[in-house]
Amino acid sequence: MTTETSNRQQPAREGQSASVAIVTGASSGIGRATAVALARAGHAVAVGYRTDRAAARRTAALAGGRTLLLPLDLSDPAAAARAVHGAAEQLGGLDILVNCAGINRRSPVLDETLDDWQRILAVDLTGPFACAQAAARRMVAQGRGGRIVNVTSVHEFVPIPGGAAYCAAKGGLGELTKVMALELAPYGITVNAVSPGETATRMNGVLDDRDLTGLARPAIPVGRPGRAAEVAAAIVHLTGPDAAYTTGVSLTVDGGLSLMGAVANQRDAAHEAHAWTVAPVAPAAPDASEASGRSAR
Repeated sequence: MTTETSNRQQPAREGQSASVAIVTGASSGIGRATAVALARAGHAVAVGYRTDRAAARRTAALAGGRTLLLPLDLSDPAAAARAVHGAAEQLGGLDILVNCAGINRRSPVLDETLDDWQRILAVDLTGPFACAQAAARRMVAQGRGGRIVNVTSVHEFVPIPGGAAYCAAKGGLGELTKVMALELAPYGITVNAVSPGETATRMNGVLDDRDLTGLARPAIPVGRPGRAAEVAAAIVHLTGPDAAYTTGVSLTVDGGLSLMGAVANQRDAAHEAHAWTVAPVAPAAPDASEASGRSAR
């Protein structure tokens, strides 16, 4: 494992040890915002990235504090787990893991290939499991509890055309979160998920230096995409002491998007009802109306 450390913050006071966080997918987007927020809260942070080392350095520069650049490729889950273990060794422990790395693609079920299916599940489900397992083992051995947060998606709950592999992976990660929460609670480890809706990040085609929250999104109740920092705030809350009694939940941060499932149908039904109401109806003779009523039953 190749690493690079940075120290720009006063060390912990004597008798105290700074808590250690690992954030995967921290070279951009929600992962970057989370790593920065955790570092500014006083945690030592391992900045996980796959290939873009320069972007990871940018995250570390924004974060300040004690940071570690951590190359970590979730398409090789076993290697990713070893990277988590190595980072914990180098930083002197592990208190927080945020599984934020992931990939998103669309393919109709009839066209999906097994290779692409397995790649999505490796990066979005098996890799996060391997990292969480490695982190949990370290936390149990330390005996001081810990926090694990898995970043899923509203598509943990809401299907989308072309999203078979992605939705399956995110749904699986959400259910894995609940199982881990049950099993790890006796060790003082909480496990939660954050499920973002549309967020203005690189995964959604938005460069890191652009803020597209002014972009109109009529289908989202708040009317815009989310900011990475808004999702990161929820993640950081779940890693903190105020969330010690919260475990096994998926906290949705989507501007209300997942509330909209029935809205289109309601709108269409209302339009149809209006059409029936305003359509001219010729009065029927009493005998015809009575006969028609009987035959309809």
